[in-house]
Amino acid sequence: MADNLLQRELKKRKPFDVIEQEAWLGMVRTCDQLEIHFARLFRQYRLTPQQYNILRILRGEGSPLPILEIAARMITIVPGITGLVDRLEQAELAKRRRCEEDRRVVYVEITPKGVELLATLDQPVVELHKQMLAGLSKAEIKELIRLSEKIRVTVAAMDLKEEK
Repeated sequence: MADNLLQRELKKRKPFDVIEQEAWLGMVRTCDQLEIHFARLFRQYRLTPQQYNILRILRGEGSPLPILEIAARMITIVPGITGLVDRLEQAELAKRRRCEEDRRVVYVEITPKGVELLATLDQPVVELHKQMLAGLSKAEIKELIRLSEKIRVTVAAMDLKEEK
């Protein structure tokens, strides 16, 4: 039977084919577990993690942003940014307006109600971040950040090669 935690969690009988596979599956499993906890938190406020991300982007910018710029700043790539903004607008957390110079451009801005909701979520989100990484030292967290960045740089280089 499995001889490491990930193998036991997945009930995998045979060893992983290569260590890179085990590392990748471990990251995916870990991210999924983290995301579930954040989704539960946001669900209490009738938000999805993606909607929360949009509101954070808008609050951080401090002024309206074109919808495509918001999509480019998202933590996770979402194909349905328009639908997410629709739901934020229906909840009166964001509003949009067309650009006067170019009607194809749509700006989105956070509403006072959206700012208020984020203020309510600020502390619970910070606490959840701390709880999730409580098993790591500050040095380990910094190393995790460094290694994650290194992986993203490698993947970005792969993407550039594919575009050529």
